[in-house]
Parts: sequence; structure tokens; C-alpha cells
Amino acid sequence: MKKGTIVTIAALVLIIFFAGATVFYQQQQASKAETVARHNAALLERDGVPTKGNPDAKVTIVEFFDPACETCKAFHPYVQQLMNENPGKIRLVMRYAPLHPGSDYVVSLLEAAKQQGKFWETLEATYAAQSVWASHGNPQPKKLWMQLGRVGLNLKKTQDLMQSPEVVNNVKQDIADGQKVGASKTPTFFVNGKPLVRFGYEQLRSLVEAEVQSAY
Repeated sequence: MKKGTIVTIAALVLIIFFAGATVFYQQQQASKAETVARHNAALLERDGVPTKGNPDAKVTIVEFFDPACETCKAFHPYVQQLMNENPGKIRLVMRYAPLHPGSDYVVSLLEAAKQQGKFWETLEATYAAQSVWASHGNPQPKKLWMQLGRVGLNLKKTQDLMQSPEVVNNVKQDIADGQKVGASKTPTFFVNGKPLVRFGYEQLRSLVEAEVQSAY
């Protein structure tokens, strides 16, 4: 057998080996994520967390998000689109996962806004102004205040609430729950308790549609 042929065969064997190893690793990671989520299912949702949609919906999307995360911002309208396409069938639950510098300040602001019934409006404004306050090289979360004029928040009350034990404890609880269910990056999605193990728009759509079809 010619030397060139041997080299080619060896290269093909290596490619097949590494491809198989990659698939095996991905399967192992998916299985681990599913096991962690199943054992900690009760931690995905707690009383008082921000929710949107029909409270009696049979499909629940839980999203652990970081307001400084560009991918979270990109997925936000996409999740709303999925809800619009399935009216009354999906409920969205938001949980804090402040992994970027400065995000801890902003999630406290969002939680304080929730106490005033203004969570969703404030979240929209926060994402809209993300480029202003959330520069990853130089985050300046206090600049967000200048972008909240149309939300209707009582800004002084919001500042006071941010320091309140209830807000502080709620944020800490979300962080602790996120760590236990394996939300180590953002956004992390669970649909009816099942983790989105392969990340992407179409993967999320497929998981949601499968749960909608099963439930309805």
C-alpha cells in the first residue's frame, strides 16, 4: 500500500474517531443536563417570579436570563413570537442569572420594578438600552436610569426597593436556583421542565412545539 494512501486512511480514521467522540460527549452532556433538571424541577419556578401568558397554559417556558446578555436580548422577541403563534397555550417564566459585570445592579432594578407592576415594561427598556449601559468592557449600569422615563416607574421608590430585603433575597434565590438546575450560561431555557440541551432558535422551537402538541 502506498504511503499516501496509508496517510489518507489514517486521517479518515482520526476524523471518524473525533466525530464519534464529539457525538458521545454531546450525548453525555445532554443526559447530565436532563438528570440535573429532573432532580431539581421544583426549583425552576417559585411564587412571585415574573410570568407572562395564560396562567392555565399547559406549556411553561422558564428562562434564566441576564439583561446584559446580547443573546438574551436577541431571543426575547423570538420567545414572544412562539407565544403569539400558540395563543393561550404557553406561559413564560423569567428568572435572573446575572453573570455579566454590572448585571447584579440591573436585575435588582428589574425586581424593584416588578414590585411596582412594571417588570415587563422595564425589561423592554433595559434591552432597548443595552448598548448604552452594558458594554462588556466597561459596563455602566447606572446609565440605565436615563432610559426609563417612559416606563412609568417611581424612580425614588425603585431605588429604595432595590436595597430592600425582599428584592435582595429574591435575586439571591434566583441565582441559587439557577446554579442548582445548571443555568451556567444565558439564556438557559427549560420547557415543561425539560432543558434545551442543544442551543438555538430552531431547537427551542422544536422543543416548544413538541410540548404543545403533546399537551394539546
